[in-house]
Amino acid sequence: MKHFHLIIALLLTIILMVPGCAPKSADCKQPDVFCVGLVTDVGRRDDRAYNQAAWEGILQAKNSGVTDWVASIETVDARDYADNIGVFAQAGYDVIVTVGEAMGDATRAAAAAYPDTYFIGVDQDQSANQDFSPNLTGLVFAEDQIGYLAGALAALMSKTGQIGAVCASDAIPQMKLYGEGFLAGAAYINPSVKATVTYHNDVGLDKTLIDPEWGAATANAMVDSGTDIIFGVGGDTGKYAIVAAVTRGIYGIGADTDQYYAIPVAAPHLYASVLELIAPGVAELIKAAKSAQTGGSPFPSGNYQGQVGLSSYHDQDSSIPDEVKQRMTELDQGLLAGTLQTGVALTNP
Repeated sequence: MKHFHLIIALLLTIILMVPGCAPKSADCKQPDVFCVGLVTDVGRRDDRAYNQAAWEGILQAKNSGVTDWVASIETVDARDYADNIGVFAQAGYDVIVTVGEAMGDATRAAAAAYPDTYFIGVDQDQSANQDFSPNLTGLVFAEDQIGYLAGALAALMSKTGQIGAVCASDAIPQMKLYGEGFLAGAAYINPSVKATVTYHNDVGLDKTLIDPEWGAATANAMVDSGTDIIFGVGGDTGKYAIVAAVTRGIYGIGADTDQYYAIPVAAPHLYASVLELIAPGVAELIKAAKSAQTGGSPFPSGNYQGQVGLSSYHDQDSSIPDEVKQRMTELDQGLLAGTLQTGVALTNP
């Protein structure tokens, strides 16, 4: 079975290659051919979520002339992470991008095994790994800022003065950042707004992100108590909190990727999503890798802080007052410039 999965990965590598300046094929072991490969987390490359955002970043680098050849492998089974990464590494790719914390161990092992290849791990925090390789960086994001913008938007738009966030367990540091950021953003806008964060702490970490029933039930309880806007974050748990909220006729705010596309049923009642800007972060790190390879600045190993930002307001654009849009733009720019701090004590390393 292992060999079958590897054969699939090899076929996908051949099928999905997209030439940049190279001809119909490229020898990535040649020093003058700069190759970048994406290994997705389990699922499609065009998933309208993390995999797609990482691929768009690679395409940005290609379109700007940084890369000569790009390709992707779609992982069909988590057991194939190491083999899929190895396909590109053994072929002499200069940069390999992997997606999601689940791929973290395989990415770290590959970085140690292939010191001449640069690795970019999207959403792979390296702060707990004191022995990470100098050719590896984790593209991470300030979850407290994501929560902050969500809490601010909810406080600006709430009619009942009650808003809520449904999150996976706060034993996961990132979840705590989302929740505390949400409370801080709401309080910054209007201290009298009642903001509630509920964490899914009554199950193990293996289930906290994949409990749609709990997410929906928690959102429904909030709606029953008068909450009119819900921020959902944390896998299927957060996703189905948003679905439940909009099914009841209230509004949702998404996190990380644009939930307007990821949750079509929620789209009509989704104010916006607060995004991890994965594509520009990946493109910037590919550029940094090429610079390092050609004698420029050292590759930023460890963690690289990506930017966050707001999605389009989509179907709700006409219902959001101009002054609210302007305020949200100011908050976003302030966080980006560092002139505005969330005040959350728990910070992203």
